[in-house]
Amino acid sequence: MAHHGAMATVARPTTTTRLAHGVVEYRHDRRGGATVVVLYGGHMHAGLALGEDVFVDAGYSVLVPSRPGYGRTPVSTGTTVTGFADVVGSLCEHLGIRRVAAVVGVSGGGPTATATAARHPDLVERVVLQSALGPLPWPDRGTRLGAHLVFAGATEGVTWSVVHAIMRTVPDLGLRALLGPLSTRPARQVVTALSPGDRATLIDLFSRMRSGRGFLNDLAVTPDCSGDVTQPALVIASRNDAAVPFAHAEALASGIRYATLLESGADSHFVWFSPDWPMISRKLRDFLTG
Repeated sequence: MAHHGAMATVARPTTTTRLAHGVVEYRHDRRGGATVVVLYGGHMHAGLALGEDVFVDAGYSVLVPSRPGYGRTPVSTGTTVTGFADVVGSLCEHLGIRRVAAVVGVSGGGPTATATAARHPDLVERVVLQSALGPLPWPDRGTRLGAHLVFAGATEGVTWSVVHAIMRTVPDLGLRALLGPLSTRPARQVVTALSPGDRATLIDLFSRMRSGRGFLNDLAVTPDCSGDVTQPALVIASRNDAAVPFAHAEALASGIRYATLLESGADSHFVWFSPDWPMISRKLRDFLTG
C-alpha cells in the first residue's frame, strides 16, 4: 500500500478546454496504462486528489474532470447529472480516449459516474462507487437548508475562508468539526484513530476545498440511472458514514445488475482512511483487472 503520509499534499495542476457543451476543467495524469475517470463529490475539484494511489500504483492513467460549478468548470457546462455524463464522454473523445477501464464515482460524484456508465456503455468497462450517493432521497431537510445558508453564492467564500483559517491554526478542532458530520461515531474518536499521514492528508484536503456553485447544484433531484448500468460495478461503503447512509450503497448494489457490495470498516465517509483500506484496494485492483 502506498502510504498517504508520502503524499500529504493533495493539490495537482489542472487545465481547461472548451467542448461543444461548454468549458470543462480537468486533470489528466498520463501513465501509459488504461485510463480511469474519477468523479469527486462535494467541495472537490480536479485540482485535488484523494485515494488515487490505488490507480497510480497499478499504472493507470487518471482523468479527473471538475463537475459543474466546481473549480473552473462553470455550472452551465452539463448542469445535470446526465448532461455532465455526456460532457465526460466528449472529454474522453477530445483526449483520444476510446475505452475507460473504470469510471469512479466518489460521494456526490456517484450519480454522474452511474449515468456515464449507463449512457456510454461503449466507453466505460467498469464502475466503482465509493461512499457514493444512490437513488434514495438526499440530503435531509436540515442539511439542505443549512447548505443554502453556508454555501450560497454570497457566503460560500466566507465559509471556506473560515474553515481554511481554522485548519491552519487549530487543525484538531477543524478535523473534529468537519469529520463529525461525516461519521456516526464521536468526532474525537474518529480524529484520534487517524494515522499521522492520513491526518496530514485530511488537513491539507480541508485547507483546499471550495464549493463554488457546485454544491447547491448537487442538491437538485437527480434521475436514477442504476437500472441502466450493464457493466460490472463495485460498490464500497461504510456503515459508519453519516454523510451518505449505507442504505445508498445497498440500493445501488441491488439496482445495478452486476454489482458487488464491499463493506468498509472505515470510521467515516472517508473510506481511504481505515485499517482495512489495503485489503479493499487489493480487491479494487482485482476488480479492475478481472
